[in-house]
Amino acid sequence: MWRRVTLDVHLDHPPARVFRYFADPGTWPDWAPAVEMRRQVGDGPSSVGSRWSAVDRIIGPFRVRFEDVLEVVEPEERVVWHSTSPWNSRVEYACAPEGGGTRVRADYGGDVAGWLRLVALLPTFVLARILMRDFVGLQRLLDAEDARAHAGSA
Repeated sequence: MWRRVTLDVHLDHPPARVFRYFADPGTWPDWAPAVEMRRQVGDGPSSVGSRWSAVDRIIGPFRVRFEDVLEVVEPEERVVWHSTSPWNSRVEYACAPEGGGTRVRADYGGDVAGWLRLVALLPTFVLARILMRDFVGLQRLLDAEDARAHAGSA
């Protein structure tokens, strides 16, 4: 079942700080509520073609295992990830400076397989609200980093 959701979000931090979180799946469990684990497959720096073992929490005890593959990276501007089955999806995070922060356009699209098609049946506005929790988490994480830095310099 093919689904697409696009979010347009402002975060109160510059692209250099925001982008690095989208480009590093190892940080995703820190700010994305559904992400349980991301672990790079192989050694070396992450680059186009890098693969990450992934586990997401769906509803309650249900877990989904798959891989994320880095398709495109344009530092501080754009990163694209492909998730293998059962998500069969692609997410693009495009970052642009806006005021003192970052305008993020997140475009999620995919052909969800198996029992996850039940999730794909949710109305678009519900899926958007679920995905929006990631940005709330990232804003909180960046704000907390600022608070710690400010406390350390006081």
